[in-house]
Amino acid sequence: MHDTTSTSMLIVGAGPFALSAAALAREHGIDTITVGRPMGFWREHMPDGLLLRSGPDWHLDATGEHTLRAYLDERRLGTDEVAPIPVAVFLGYADWFRDAKQIEVREEFVTDITRHDGGFEAECSGGGRVHSDVVVAAPGVGYFGSLPDWAAEVVPGRAAHSVDLISFDALSGRRVLIVGGRQSAYEWAALISEHGAERVDVVHRHPVPRFEAVNWDFFDDYVESTLRVDGWWRRLAPTEQAAVRERCRQAGRATLEPWLPPRLSSPAVHVWPRCQVAHVDGDARGGCPRITLSNSETLQVDHIVFATGYAPDLARVPYLAGLLDRIATRNGFPVLDEGFQSTVPGLYLTGFTATQDFGPFFGFVKAAPVSSTVLLRALESR
Repeated sequence: MHDTTSTSMLIVGAGPFALSAAALAREHGIDTITVGRPMGFWREHMPDGLLLRSGPDWHLDATGEHTLRAYLDERRLGTDEVAPIPVAVFLGYADWFRDAKQIEVREEFVTDITRHDGGFEAECSGGGRVHSDVVVAAPGVGYFGSLPDWAAEVVPGRAAHSVDLISFDALSGRRVLIVGGRQSAYEWAALISEHGAERVDVVHRHPVPRFEAVNWDFFDDYVESTLRVDGWWRRLAPTEQAAVRERCRQAGRATLEPWLPPRLSSPAVHVWPRCQVAHVDGDARGGCPRITLSNSETLQVDHIVFATGYAPDLARVPYLAGLLDRIATRNGFPVLDEGFQSTVPGLYLTGFTATQDFGPFFGFVKAAPVSSTVLLRALESR
């Protein structure tokens, strides 16, 4: 017989949005259980040596007390000393934040969630169950890696999405093709080259991105508007939404970090802009893919990295399977109300899954504190 625990709110996940929500809920006296691996995606799907694009003003605390700046000050680290911010520094901050907020995380997986007695019952990988009135789910982008159709033509073991490739030692002396041309593509190219790859080819359909510093302060207006006006994003005219999306695209996708080019100066790195994969022979030379590009160039490679982004699809979140037929979706995203509630009463979804109804900036850590604040307002008004 497995233990069953009851709580007012179950938070599924322990990444930035989940930890931020758990902290604010606890401070407001909401009985909360958090289940997940603390910063699991960051620890298990981001390589050592990764540098973040965010600044020291991006943090997790909706109260503005336990911020990244406060963490750095406590450790007497100047912002110049950690610019750009290594992923290890942010992970240290997240652990410090969790300790400071006294957030207890049940370190296991939620495997299934079903409706139960007007609330929810969640089964956990350890065999226990949690009954709750409300579920807040924050599935990270790790569930949603997108692959091109031709990926199926590559011999298994010869390719991986960047989200699943964080160790590069095995690529020393190898020829690697990276498909994609945004930050992860170029940063993975730098890291793979630095780990001794014989050759790294980066292929993408768009021109070479700009490499220059980005001022992310414009995000402040978006998060403050979200706090000030209920449903701010959905109240914008389509042309206004398009303008915000384009501004986010220019900053996050069309512009890459200026510290990358010096790390890409190795003669092993080759960039093919305005180009794409036209043909794949996955059986060539004992399973080493032979790639023909749209410019007729042919590459013999040992491994392919798909830095091809993420596409929403709730069906890929295993623990939502029992509720999926009741969750209305649009373009793969859940349909949410102004407080993050889905069409299943009491089920709230935030983070990447909320970007359609709350704006593209909800795909960034910057939005975690405002997400927690809006969510708490919604819960208190139930």
